[in-house]
Amino acid sequence: MRGVRGWFRETTGGLPRTFWYLWVGTLINRLGSFVLVFLAIYLTQARGFSAAQAGLVMGLWGVGGAVGTTVGGTLADWWGRRPTLLTAHLGAATMMLALGFARPLWAVAVGALLLGMFAEAARPTFGAMMIDVVPERDRLRAFSLNYWAINLGFACAAVLAGLAAEAGYLLLFVVDAATTLVTALIVFVRVGETRRALTTTARPGPGRGGGPVVKGASVQVGGPPAAGALRTIAGDRVFLGFVVLNLFGALVFLQHISMLPIAMGDAGLSPATYGSVIALNGVLIVAGQLFVPRWIRGRSRSHVLALASVVTGIGFGLTALADTAWFFGFTVLIWTLGEMLNSPSNATLIAELSPAELRGRYQGVFSLSWQVAGAVAPVLGGVVREHAGDVTLWLGCVVIGLATALAHLLSGPARERRATQLRSPAQPIVPVTAVASPVPQAPEAAATAPR
Repeated sequence: MRGVRGWFRETTGGLPRTFWYLWVGTLINRLGSFVLVFLAIYLTQARGFSAAQAGLVMGLWGVGGAVGTTVGGTLADWWGRRPTLLTAHLGAATMMLALGFARPLWAVAVGALLLGMFAEAARPTFGAMMIDVVPERDRLRAFSLNYWAINLGFACAAVLAGLAAEAGYLLLFVVDAATTLVTALIVFVRVGETRRALTTTARPGPGRGGGPVVKGASVQVGGPPAAGALRTIAGDRVFLGFVVLNLFGALVFLQHISMLPIAMGDAGLSPATYGSVIALNGVLIVAGQLFVPRWIRGRSRSHVLALASVVTGIGFGLTALADTAWFFGFTVLIWTLGEMLNSPSNATLIAELSPAELRGRYQGVFSLSWQVAGAVAPVLGGVVREHAGDVTLWLGCVVIGLATALAHLLSGPARERRATQLRSPAQPIVPVTAVASPVPQAPEAAATAPR
Protein backbone atom coordinates (compact mmCIF):
# COMPACT_ATOMS: atom_id res chain seq x y z
CA MET A 1 0.00 0.00 0.00
CA ARG A 2 2.87 2.35 0.83
CA GLY A 3 4.34 1.69 -2.60
CA VAL A 4 1.03 2.56 -4.29
CA ARG A 5 0.77 5.81 -2.31
CA GLY A 6 4.34 6.70 -3.25
CA TRP A 7 3.64 6.03 -6.93
CA PHE A 8 0.48 8.15 -6.74
CA ARG A 9 2.34 11.08 -5.14
CA GLU A 10 5.15 10.81 -7.66
CA THR A 11 2.68 10.77 -10.56
CA THR A 12 0.28 13.50 -9.46
CA GLY A 13 2.09 15.54 -6.82
CA GLY A 14 3.33 19.08 -7.26
CA LEU A 15 1.24 20.03 -10.28
CA PRO A 16 -0.40 23.50 -10.21
CA ARG A 17 -4.05 23.86 -9.24
CA THR A 18 -4.89 25.41 -12.61
CA PHE A 19 -3.69 22.24 -14.33
CA TRP A 20 -6.14 20.17 -12.32
CA TYR A 21 -9.04 22.45 -13.26
CA LEU A 22 -8.08 21.98 -16.91
CA TRP A 23 -7.71 18.22 -16.33
CA VAL A 24 -11.18 17.96 -14.80
CA GLY A 25 -12.58 19.99 -17.69
CA THR A 26 -10.95 17.60 -20.16
CA LEU A 27 -12.36 14.55 -18.40
CA ILE A 28 -15.90 15.99 -18.24
CA ASN A 29 -15.74 17.10 -21.87
CA ARG A 30 -14.52 13.68 -23.01
CA LEU A 31 -17.12 11.85 -20.93
CA GLY A 32 -19.75 13.64 -23.01
CA SER A 33 -18.00 13.44 -26.37
CA PHE A 34 -20.83 11.49 -27.94
CA VAL A 35 -21.39 13.13 -31.30
CA LEU A 36 -18.21 12.43 -33.25
CA VAL A 37 -18.12 8.80 -32.10
CA PHE A 38 -21.64 8.14 -33.39
CA LEU A 39 -21.96 10.71 -36.17
CA ALA A 40 -21.54 8.18 -39.00
CA ILE A 41 -24.23 5.91 -37.53
CA TYR A 42 -26.55 8.87 -36.94
CA LEU A 43 -26.16 10.14 -40.51
CA THR A 44 -26.79 6.77 -42.17
CA GLN A 45 -29.41 5.28 -39.84
CA ALA A 46 -31.34 8.27 -38.48
CA ARG A 47 -30.98 10.70 -41.39
CA GLY A 48 -30.89 8.10 -44.17
CA PHE A 49 -27.79 9.45 -45.93
CA SER A 50 -25.56 7.18 -48.00
CA ALA A 51 -22.06 6.21 -46.88
CA ALA A 52 -20.58 8.69 -49.38
CA GLN A 53 -22.80 11.51 -48.08
CA ALA A 54 -21.92 10.65 -44.48
CA GLY A 55 -18.25 10.65 -45.44
CA LEU A 56 -18.66 14.09 -47.03
CA VAL A 57 -20.23 15.51 -43.86
CA MET A 58 -17.47 14.09 -41.69
CA GLY A 59 -14.90 15.37 -44.15
CA LEU A 60 -16.34 18.86 -43.73
CA TRP A 61 -15.90 18.43 -39.98
CA GLY A 62 -12.20 17.83 -40.72
CA VAL A 63 -12.03 20.89 -42.98
CA GLY A 64 -13.55 22.99 -40.21
CA GLY A 65 -11.06 21.45 -37.80
CA ALA A 66 -8.12 22.51 -39.99
CA VAL A 67 -9.41 26.09 -40.01
CA GLY A 68 -10.19 25.99 -36.28
CA THR A 69 -6.75 24.71 -35.33
CA THR A 70 -5.06 27.50 -37.28
CA VAL A 71 -7.36 30.27 -36.09
CA GLY A 72 -7.48 29.02 -32.50
CA GLY A 73 -3.72 28.93 -32.17
CA THR A 74 -3.39 32.43 -33.61
CA LEU A 75 -6.10 33.88 -31.37
CA ALA A 76 -4.60 32.21 -28.30
CA ASP A 77 -1.41 34.21 -28.84
CA TRP A 78 -3.04 37.43 -30.04
CA TRP A 79 -6.32 37.69 -28.08
CA GLY A 80 -5.55 35.49 -25.07
CA ARG A 81 -5.97 31.88 -23.99
CA ARG A 82 -9.02 32.29 -21.76
CA PRO A 83 -11.30 34.26 -24.14
CA THR A 84 -10.33 32.01 -27.04
CA LEU A 85 -11.07 28.83 -25.08
CA LEU A 86 -14.38 30.17 -23.77
CA THR A 87 -15.46 31.30 -27.25
CA ALA A 88 -14.51 27.92 -28.73
CA HIS A 89 -16.48 25.98 -26.12
CA LEU A 90 -19.55 28.21 -26.32
CA GLY A 91 -19.50 28.07 -30.11
CA ALA A 92 -19.08 24.28 -30.08
CA ALA A 93 -22.02 23.81 -27.67
CA THR A 94 -24.23 26.03 -29.83
CA MET A 95 -23.32 24.25 -33.06
CA MET A 96 -23.74 20.86 -31.36
CA LEU A 97 -27.40 21.64 -30.73
CA ALA A 98 -27.84 23.17 -34.19
CA LEU A 99 -26.44 20.03 -35.81
CA GLY A 100 -28.79 17.88 -33.75
CA PHE A 101 -31.83 19.76 -35.09
CA ALA A 102 -30.57 20.08 -38.70
CA ARG A 103 -32.41 17.96 -41.27
CA PRO A 104 -31.46 18.76 -44.92
CA LEU A 105 -28.05 17.56 -46.08
CA TRP A 106 -26.80 21.11 -46.70
CA ALA A 107 -27.75 22.17 -43.15
CA VAL A 108 -26.07 19.11 -41.64
CA ALA A 109 -22.96 19.78 -43.75
CA VAL A 110 -22.72 23.43 -42.69
CA GLY A 111 -23.33 22.46 -39.07
CA ALA A 112 -20.56 19.88 -39.16
CA LEU A 113 -18.16 22.37 -40.76
CA LEU A 114 -18.79 25.02 -38.08
CA LEU A 115 -18.80 22.51 -35.25
CA GLY A 116 -15.43 21.15 -36.37
CA MET A 117 -14.06 24.69 -36.49
CA PHE A 118 -15.15 25.63 -32.96
CA ALA A 119 -14.31 22.26 -31.40
CA GLU A 120 -10.79 22.11 -32.84
CA ALA A 121 -10.06 25.77 -32.06
CA ALA A 122 -9.98 24.74 -28.40
CA ARG A 123 -7.16 22.23 -28.86
CA PRO A 124 -4.13 24.50 -29.48
CA THR A 125 -5.47 26.95 -26.89
CA PHE A 126 -5.76 24.22 -24.27
CA GLY A 127 -2.26 22.98 -25.08
CA ALA A 128 -0.86 26.50 -24.74
CA MET A 129 -2.53 26.92 -21.34
CA MET A 130 -1.05 23.63 -20.15
CA ILE A 131 2.44 24.75 -21.16
CA ASP A 132 1.86 28.16 -19.57
CA VAL A 133 0.99 26.82 -16.12
CA VAL A 134 3.09 23.63 -15.85
CA PRO A 135 6.87 23.96 -15.35
CA GLU A 136 9.00 22.28 -17.99
CA ARG A 137 10.23 19.58 -15.58
CA ASP A 138 6.62 18.45 -14.95
CA ARG A 139 5.19 18.64 -18.46
CA LEU A 140 5.74 15.00 -19.35
CA ARG A 141 3.74 13.96 -16.27
CA ALA A 142 1.08 16.57 -16.96
CA PHE A 143 0.53 15.60 -20.58
CA SER A 144 0.57 11.90 -19.67
CA LEU A 145 -2.15 12.51 -17.07
CA ASN A 146 -4.14 14.49 -19.61
CA TYR A 147 -3.75 11.66 -22.14
CA TRP A 148 -5.19 9.31 -19.53
CA ALA A 149 -8.16 11.62 -18.96
CA ILE A 150 -8.82 11.79 -22.70
CA ASN A 151 -8.80 8.02 -23.18
CA LEU A 152 -10.66 7.25 -19.97
CA GLY A 153 -13.35 9.74 -20.97
CA PHE A 154 -13.45 8.34 -24.52
CA ALA A 155 -13.89 4.76 -23.29
CA CYS A 156 -16.75 5.73 -20.97
CA ALA A 157 -18.34 8.04 -23.57
CA ALA A 158 -18.42 5.32 -26.21
CA VAL A 159 -20.41 3.01 -23.91
CA LEU A 160 -22.70 5.76 -22.57
CA ALA A 161 -23.34 7.15 -26.05
CA GLY A 162 -24.41 3.72 -27.29
CA LEU A 163 -26.96 3.51 -24.51
CA ALA A 164 -28.12 7.10 -25.08
CA ALA A 165 -28.59 6.44 -28.80
CA GLU A 166 -31.13 3.75 -27.93
CA ALA A 167 -33.23 6.47 -26.26
CA GLY A 168 -32.91 8.87 -29.20
CA TYR A 169 -30.07 10.41 -31.17
CA LEU A 170 -31.00 13.96 -30.15
CA LEU A 171 -29.93 13.07 -26.60
CA LEU A 172 -26.37 12.59 -27.88
CA PHE A 173 -26.21 16.18 -29.08
CA VAL A 174 -27.83 17.57 -25.93
CA VAL A 175 -25.48 15.74 -23.53
CA ASP A 176 -22.42 16.63 -25.61
CA ALA A 177 -23.41 20.30 -25.62
CA ALA A 178 -24.10 20.21 -21.86
CA THR A 179 -20.68 18.77 -20.97
CA THR A 180 -19.02 21.32 -23.24
CA LEU A 181 -20.83 24.10 -21.38
CA VAL A 182 -19.76 22.62 -18.02
CA THR A 183 -16.15 22.70 -19.19
CA ALA A 184 -16.58 26.33 -20.24
CA LEU A 185 -18.05 27.11 -16.82
CA ILE A 186 -15.03 25.56 -15.07
CA VAL A 187 -12.70 27.69 -17.18
CA PHE A 188 -14.80 30.82 -16.58
CA VAL A 189 -14.96 30.39 -12.79
CA ARG A 190 -11.61 28.79 -11.94
CA VAL A 191 -9.09 29.45 -14.71
CA GLY A 192 -7.63 32.89 -15.30
CA GLU A 193 -5.65 34.16 -18.26
CA THR A 194 -2.39 32.20 -18.42
CA ARG A 195 -0.62 34.09 -21.18
CA ARG A 196 2.17 36.20 -19.75
CA ALA A 197 2.47 39.85 -20.71
CA LEU A 198 5.57 40.29 -22.82
CA THR A 199 7.59 43.49 -22.96
CA THR A 200 9.90 44.05 -25.89
CA THR A 201 13.14 45.73 -24.84
CA ALA A 202 15.27 45.46 -27.97
CA ARG A 203 14.90 45.69 -31.71
CA PRO A 204 15.51 42.71 -33.99
CA GLY A 205 19.15 42.23 -34.79
CA PRO A 206 20.41 41.45 -38.27
CA GLY A 207 20.97 37.97 -39.56
CA ARG A 208 19.19 34.66 -39.25
CA GLY A 209 17.58 34.13 -35.87
CA GLY A 210 17.79 37.80 -34.85
CA GLY A 211 14.84 39.02 -32.82
CA PRO A 212 13.73 41.19 -29.93
CA VAL A 213 14.70 40.16 -26.44
CA VAL A 214 11.59 39.86 -24.32
CA LYS A 215 11.66 40.34 -20.57
CA GLY A 216 9.06 39.41 -18.02
CA ALA A 217 8.57 35.91 -19.44
CA SER A 218 12.22 34.95 -19.92
CA VAL A 219 11.61 34.41 -23.62
CA GLN A 220 13.62 35.55 -26.57
CA VAL A 221 11.51 36.10 -29.65
CA GLY A 222 13.58 35.21 -32.69
CA GLY A 223 13.88 32.90 -35.62
CA PRO A 224 13.46 33.54 -39.31
CA PRO A 225 10.60 35.68 -40.60
CA ALA A 226 7.48 33.91 -41.85
CA ALA A 227 8.64 33.69 -45.47
CA GLY A 228 12.03 32.34 -44.41
CA ALA A 229 10.41 29.81 -42.10
CA LEU A 230 8.14 28.55 -44.87
CA ARG A 231 11.11 28.21 -47.22
CA THR A 232 13.01 26.25 -44.60
CA ILE A 233 10.13 23.87 -43.95
CA ALA A 234 9.39 23.48 -47.66
CA GLY A 235 13.04 22.53 -48.24
CA ASP A 236 13.20 20.03 -45.39
CA ARG A 237 12.46 16.88 -47.33
CA VAL A 238 13.25 14.60 -44.39
CA PHE A 239 10.64 16.29 -42.20
CA LEU A 240 8.03 16.59 -44.95
CA GLY A 241 8.53 12.93 -45.85
CA PHE A 242 7.73 12.03 -42.25
CA VAL A 243 4.63 14.24 -42.35
CA VAL A 244 3.45 12.47 -45.52
CA LEU A 245 3.91 9.06 -43.91
CA ASN A 246 1.91 10.21 -40.89
CA LEU A 247 -0.82 11.39 -43.27
CA PHE A 248 -1.12 7.94 -44.84
CA GLY A 249 -1.19 6.29 -41.42
CA ALA A 250 -3.90 8.70 -40.29
CA LEU A 251 -6.01 7.93 -43.37
CA VAL A 252 -6.16 4.31 -42.21
CA PHE A 253 -6.58 5.03 -38.51
CA LEU A 254 -9.44 7.51 -38.88
CA GLN A 255 -11.64 4.90 -40.54
CA HIS A 256 -12.55 3.84 -37.00
CA ILE A 257 -14.90 6.82 -36.63
CA SER A 258 -16.17 6.97 -40.21
CA MET A 259 -16.53 3.62 -41.98
CA LEU A 260 -16.20 1.18 -39.06
CA PRO A 261 -19.51 2.19 -37.41
CA ILE A 262 -21.26 1.93 -40.78
CA ALA A 263 -19.79 -1.54 -41.38
CA MET A 264 -20.96 -2.68 -37.93
CA GLY A 265 -24.44 -1.30 -38.62
CA ASP A 266 -24.60 -3.20 -41.89
CA ALA A 267 -23.70 -6.36 -39.95
CA GLY A 268 -26.87 -5.87 -37.90
CA LEU A 269 -25.15 -4.62 -34.75
CA SER A 270 -26.72 -1.88 -32.65
CA PRO A 271 -25.17 1.52 -31.83
CA ALA A 272 -24.75 0.33 -28.23
CA THR A 273 -22.68 -2.61 -29.47
CA TYR A 274 -20.48 -0.28 -31.51
CA GLY A 275 -20.00 1.89 -28.41
CA SER A 276 -18.88 -1.09 -26.34
CA VAL A 277 -16.54 -2.33 -29.06
CA ILE A 278 -14.88 1.02 -29.74
CA ALA A 279 -14.52 1.61 -25.98
CA LEU A 280 -11.94 -1.19 -25.99
CA ASN A 281 -9.59 1.26 -27.70
CA GLY A 282 -9.61 3.67 -24.76
CA VAL A 283 -9.52 0.92 -22.12
CA LEU A 284 -6.49 -0.76 -23.68
CA ILE A 285 -4.62 2.53 -23.99
CA VAL A 286 -5.33 3.48 -20.38
CA ALA A 287 -4.01 0.11 -19.18
CA GLY A 288 -1.26 -0.58 -21.70
CA GLN A 289 0.33 2.83 -22.11
CA LEU A 290 1.94 2.25 -18.70
CA PHE A 291 4.16 -0.44 -20.20
CA VAL A 292 4.65 0.34 -23.90
CA PRO A 293 7.12 3.25 -23.47
CA ARG A 294 9.37 1.04 -21.34
CA TRP A 295 9.16 -1.83 -23.85
CA ILE A 296 10.15 0.28 -26.88
CA ARG A 297 12.87 2.28 -25.06
CA GLY A 298 16.21 1.80 -26.78
CA ARG A 299 14.72 0.22 -29.88
CA SER A 300 14.97 1.69 -33.38
CA ARG A 301 12.15 4.19 -33.79
CA SER A 302 11.90 3.48 -37.50
CA HIS A 303 11.46 -0.23 -36.79
CA VAL A 304 8.82 0.51 -34.15
CA LEU A 305 6.96 2.85 -36.52
CA ALA A 306 7.13 0.25 -39.30
CA LEU A 307 5.76 -2.42 -36.96
CA ALA A 308 3.01 -0.04 -35.85
CA SER A 309 2.00 0.56 -39.49
CA VAL A 310 1.85 -3.17 -40.21
CA VAL A 311 -0.17 -3.96 -37.07
CA THR A 312 -2.57 -1.08 -37.70
CA GLY A 313 -3.08 -2.05 -41.34
CA ILE A 314 -3.72 -5.70 -40.47
CA GLY A 315 -6.11 -4.72 -37.69
CA PHE A 316 -8.26 -2.66 -40.04
CA GLY A 317 -7.86 -5.21 -42.84
CA LEU A 318 -9.37 -7.96 -40.69
CA THR A 319 -12.54 -5.87 -40.52
CA ALA A 320 -13.33 -7.26 -43.98
CA LEU A 321 -13.91 -10.66 -42.34
CA ALA A 322 -15.74 -9.44 -39.23
CA ASP A 323 -19.48 -10.04 -38.86
CA THR A 324 -19.92 -10.47 -35.09
CA ALA A 325 -19.32 -8.16 -32.14
CA TRP A 326 -16.43 -10.20 -30.74
CA PHE A 327 -14.65 -10.26 -34.12
CA PHE A 328 -15.01 -6.48 -34.51
CA GLY A 329 -13.69 -6.13 -30.96
CA PHE A 330 -10.73 -8.33 -31.86
CA THR A 331 -9.84 -6.04 -34.79
CA VAL A 332 -10.06 -2.99 -32.51
CA LEU A 333 -7.60 -4.57 -30.07
CA ILE A 334 -5.13 -5.22 -32.89
CA TRP A 335 -5.11 -1.74 -34.40
CA THR A 336 -5.06 -0.21 -30.92
CA LEU A 337 -1.76 -2.01 -30.32
CA GLY A 338 -0.51 -0.31 -33.47
CA GLU A 339 -1.67 3.06 -32.15
CA MET A 340 0.11 2.48 -28.84
CA LEU A 341 3.37 1.65 -30.62
CA ASN A 342 3.04 4.61 -32.96
CA SER A 343 2.18 7.38 -30.51
CA PRO A 344 5.32 7.66 -28.30
CA SER A 345 7.76 7.10 -31.18
CA ASN A 346 5.93 9.69 -33.30
CA ALA A 347 5.95 12.27 -30.50
CA THR A 348 9.65 12.00 -29.70
CA LEU A 349 10.74 11.89 -33.34
CA ILE A 350 8.75 14.93 -34.43
CA ALA A 351 10.23 16.88 -31.53
CA GLU A 352 13.77 15.94 -32.54
CA LEU A 353 13.19 16.80 -36.21
CA SER A 354 12.07 20.34 -35.29
CA PRO A 355 14.76 23.06 -35.09
CA ALA A 356 14.42 24.97 -31.82
CA GLU A 357 13.79 28.34 -33.48
CA LEU A 358 11.02 26.85 -35.68
CA ARG A 359 9.56 24.32 -33.28
CA GLY A 360 6.07 25.84 -33.15
CA ARG A 361 5.70 26.05 -36.91
CA TYR A 362 7.07 22.55 -37.44
CA GLN A 363 4.55 21.22 -34.91
CA GLY A 364 1.80 23.12 -36.70
CA VAL A 365 2.67 21.56 -40.07
CA PHE A 366 2.76 18.09 -38.51
CA SER A 367 -0.61 18.63 -36.81
CA LEU A 368 -2.05 19.75 -40.14
CA SER A 369 -1.45 16.24 -41.51
CA TRP A 370 -4.03 14.94 -39.02
CA GLN A 371 -6.51 17.65 -39.99
CA VAL A 372 -6.06 16.89 -43.70
CA ALA A 373 -6.59 13.19 -42.97
CA GLY A 374 -9.66 14.08 -40.92
CA ALA A 375 -11.12 15.83 -43.95
CA VAL A 376 -10.10 13.25 -46.57
CA ALA A 377 -10.40 9.88 -44.77
CA PRO A 378 -14.21 9.76 -44.38
CA VAL A 379 -14.83 11.05 -47.91
CA LEU A 380 -12.36 8.62 -49.44
CA GLY A 381 -13.61 5.74 -47.31
CA GLY A 382 -17.23 6.45 -48.22
CA VAL A 383 -16.49 6.63 -51.95
CA VAL A 384 -14.39 3.44 -51.97
CA ARG A 385 -16.95 1.56 -49.90
CA GLU A 386 -19.89 2.67 -52.03
CA HIS A 387 -18.29 2.01 -55.42
CA ALA A 388 -15.80 -0.81 -54.75
CA GLY A 389 -17.24 -2.51 -51.66
CA ASP A 390 -16.31 -3.19 -48.06
CA VAL A 391 -13.61 -5.75 -48.83
CA THR A 392 -11.73 -3.35 -51.11
CA LEU A 393 -11.82 -0.63 -48.46
CA TRP A 394 -10.39 -2.77 -45.65
CA LEU A 395 -7.84 -4.58 -47.81
CA GLY A 396 -6.76 -1.15 -49.04
CA CYS A 397 -5.93 -0.32 -45.41
CA VAL A 398 -3.59 -3.33 -45.34
CA VAL A 399 -1.85 -2.21 -48.52
CA ILE A 400 -1.36 1.33 -47.20
CA GLY A 401 -0.08 -0.03 -43.88
CA LEU A 402 2.50 -2.29 -45.54
CA ALA A 403 3.66 0.42 -47.94
CA THR A 404 3.98 2.94 -45.10
CA ALA A 405 5.99 0.43 -43.06
CA LEU A 406 8.43 -0.08 -45.94
CA ALA A 407 8.78 3.69 -46.35
CA HIS A 408 9.55 4.06 -42.63
CA LEU A 409 12.35 1.50 -42.92
CA LEU A 410 13.84 3.17 -45.99
CA SER A 411 13.63 6.73 -44.65
CA GLY A 412 14.61 5.92 -41.06
CA PRO A 413 18.40 6.41 -41.40
CA ALA A 414 18.00 9.88 -42.93
CA ARG A 415 15.62 10.89 -40.13
CA GLU A 416 18.01 9.72 -37.42
CA ARG A 417 20.94 11.55 -39.05
CA ARG A 418 18.83 14.71 -39.14
CA ALA A 419 17.79 14.29 -35.48
CA THR A 420 21.40 13.68 -34.41
CA GLN A 421 22.53 16.79 -36.26
CA LEU A 422 19.92 18.97 -34.56
CA ARG A 423 20.82 17.53 -31.13
CA SER A 424 24.54 18.27 -31.53
CA PRO A 425 25.45 21.80 -30.32
CA ALA A 426 29.03 21.41 -31.46
CA GLN A 427 28.22 21.16 -35.16
CA PRO A 428 26.65 23.94 -37.23
CA ILE A 429 23.29 23.23 -38.76
CA VAL A 430 23.75 22.45 -42.42
CA PRO A 431 20.92 23.69 -44.66
CA VAL A 432 18.32 20.98 -44.70
CA THR A 433 18.22 20.75 -48.48
CA ALA A 434 21.86 19.69 -48.42
CA VAL A 435 21.42 16.82 -45.97
CA ALA A 436 17.91 15.58 -46.68
CA SER A 437 17.40 12.57 -48.87
CA PRO A 438 14.21 11.73 -50.68
CA VAL A 439 11.69 9.71 -48.71
CA PRO A 440 9.74 7.09 -50.63
CA GLN A 441 6.05 7.78 -50.30
CA ALA A 442 3.37 5.18 -49.89
CA PRO A 443 1.23 4.66 -52.99
CA GLU A 444 -1.99 6.58 -53.16
CA ALA A 445 -5.16 4.76 -52.22
CA ALA A 446 -7.90 5.10 -54.85
CA ALA A 447 -7.62 8.88 -54.66
CA THR A 448 -5.41 11.44 -52.97
CA ALA A 449 -6.08 10.80 -49.34
CA PRO A 450 -6.54 11.25 -36.40
CA ARG A 451 -7.56 11.11 -33.29
